[in-house]
Amino acid sequence: MKKYLDICKAIAFVTFKEWGAYRSHSMVSIFVAPVFFIIQYFIWTAVYSTGIEAVAGTMALEDIIRYFAITALISYLTMDFADWNLSMLVRTGRFLTFSLRPMNHMFFAFSQKVGHRILGFIFEFIPCVLIFVFLIRIDLRPAYVGWSMISVALAFMMTFFVNYTIGLASFWVVQSGGIRSVYILFGSIFSGALIPLIFFPYPLQVIQFFLPFQYIFYVPTMVFLGSYSLGGIELSIPAIVGIQGVAVALAGLLCNFIYSIAMKRFTAVGA
Repeated sequence: MKKYLDICKAIAFVTFKEWGAYRSHSMVSIFVAPVFFIIQYFIWTAVYSTGIEAVAGTMALEDIIRYFAITALISYLTMDFADWNLSMLVRTGRFLTFSLRPMNHMFFAFSQKVGHRILGFIFEFIPCVLIFVFLIRIDLRPAYVGWSMISVALAFMMTFFVNYTIGLASFWVVQSGGIRSVYILFGSIFSGALIPLIFFPYPLQVIQFFLPFQYIFYVPTMVFLGSYSLGGIELSIPAIVGIQGVAVALAGLLCNFIYSIAMKRFTAVGA
């Protein structure tokens, strides 16, 4: 275990230094979340002025405002590019160098993400928190600090496993861009990043328990707010975090299974 931790730290550090050379890109993205939040603020303020709060159940306008601020911050902590990167490596044949190394590329990619998101934490997350707290005056105190940290960490892993699995499609198709675009569309809708899942029709809410999307944004955000309900089911914070953990474990097993099959298909075309 210590060996893998040391390798992970080394790769993360190199990735941090590599992307640190382009930190101005991260600093520009600081304004993406606040702008997105302001748009959501005006939209939902107008929506709630029509009396929809009675339909929304337990989510008051104040909760909605905090909801979108939190999802914006979580996106900085969980953002992932494993699918695009893996697709590029396979398409160009550069994946050959990784297949010859005594290291699982999935582990390498995960370590890269750790380093990349540490950089994002410093140059994106912290500045955005300061903007939300001191300029927009949003209460960002989590209801349960420990459970919130665990849930965000699980969302971090879920994002990676799902994206990496999408990237593995490159071993079967020439261009996985279409699959990636479809996933981004469904992920944006059903993760709760654009609309809280509690607003969805009942059947769609129930289906979310069997899909990975809600465990990326909706669950960690609701854990942060301190209450969780979906599809008419109310769960305690430890219970939903436990379910999230099981979902992440299943996603990891599926990703590893597909990875093992993909390695048998790789022919290094383009190398």
